[in-house]
Amino acid sequence: MNLVKTSILSFIATAIKMLSMLAINKAVALVIGPSGLALIGQFQNFTQLSMTAAQGGINAGVTKYTAEYGKGSQELPALFSTAARISLVCSVAVGVFSLTFSTSASTYFLNTVDYAYVFVIFGVSLPLFVINQLLLSIVNGLKEVRTYINVSIIQSLYALVFTTLLVLFFGLHGALIAMVTNQSVVFLVVLWVLRKHLVIHWQAFTRPFVGAEGKKLLGYSVMALTSATMVPVSHLLIRNYIGEALGWDQAGYWQAVWYISTMYLMVVTTALAIYYLPRLSEITDNAELRHELFVGYKVIMPVVVIMAGLIYFLKDFIIWFLFTEEFMPMRKLFAWQLVGDVVKLAAWLLSYLMLAKAMIRTFVVTEVIFSVLFLGLSVFLIDLFGLVGVTYAFAINYVIYFFVMAVLMIRRLY
Repeated sequence: MNLVKTSILSFIATAIKMLSMLAINKAVALVIGPSGLALIGQFQNFTQLSMTAAQGGINAGVTKYTAEYGKGSQELPALFSTAARISLVCSVAVGVFSLTFSTSASTYFLNTVDYAYVFVIFGVSLPLFVINQLLLSIVNGLKEVRTYINVSIIQSLYALVFTTLLVLFFGLHGALIAMVTNQSVVFLVVLWVLRKHLVIHWQAFTRPFVGAEGKKLLGYSVMALTSATMVPVSHLLIRNYIGEALGWDQAGYWQAVWYISTMYLMVVTTALAIYYLPRLSEITDNAELRHELFVGYKVIMPVVVIMAGLIYFLKDFIIWFLFTEEFMPMRKLFAWQLVGDVVKLAAWLLSYLMLAKAMIRTFVVTEVIFSVLFLGLSVFLIDLFGLVGVTYAFAINYVIYFFVMAVLMIRRLY
């Protein structure tokens, strides 16, 4: 399946997911307001870090090597069983940590002990989430796009109904509970969908741990854990800085514009996750890699530019539709946030090669440098320009990142 077909199918799944997120965000904005949205952003950063650690950071590696080995390979059971053991050990360890330090985590991330029980629920449900994500990573590596997208659609519809009801009835408590339970419940759906799968079956996960496979996955663990640490932590620190320097409503405005970026870019990032990583992983010829990148830019970048332009011109309507009048001060954040989004996607098309070709050292170094740079630029420019400075920092950071990626990947491909 080529990029265009994959993009069309992923657009269907993404459209449904976006509609779900729109409804959820509207409910959150109406019930909780800007400061509550900022707290949810803090909790999301915590869950991103914890979930990646609980997966052992290996899922991108599972997708890569599943695609590289091929559907009929005798090496797949060793890969699957090794990945499953790593995932189970890591998920139990992180779950126990969340249970043990639930009170401290609630105080640090949500500024009160009242939500300690959410971290308990999170710790208990974490292994189900991890197994769910492992199975989906294998499906992605097998390039079974329709199965992957069907599960995504089911997950989005479930999240829409479940989260909206919890937010409306229980406010911030409901939103947090929904965030830590949604994907764990969908695990049951994934099991049902894969119950007769010819490659993904119980026997494929019962082989002993294979050191060679574990060593291969370790590189992806390092990359994923670096990204999962640096990106959420930098966002946590920036949001805390905004909250303390400018007020938590201001932090909520930044969180809201970040949500908008995340939602519309899902149209593209979903297609990249489903198509690009497996496809680039299986290509060994540099000329073919260059062709795939050219096709990516030709198909994806016009879509991103058009979407960003539409969002800018419709920003007042979007704020009213997604949030409330209380969020109108965020309109000044759109221009440079959208510029940063466009440049980010241009850079990501190149940076996917680092994942596909296991360029571990390059990935880790660039991830650390640009997360720290974003934090430093944000603090500096917020002090100079106020809240809008964080969007200047975002755009500048990704312009520099794009040029660095271009230089590195040209050296890799020529």
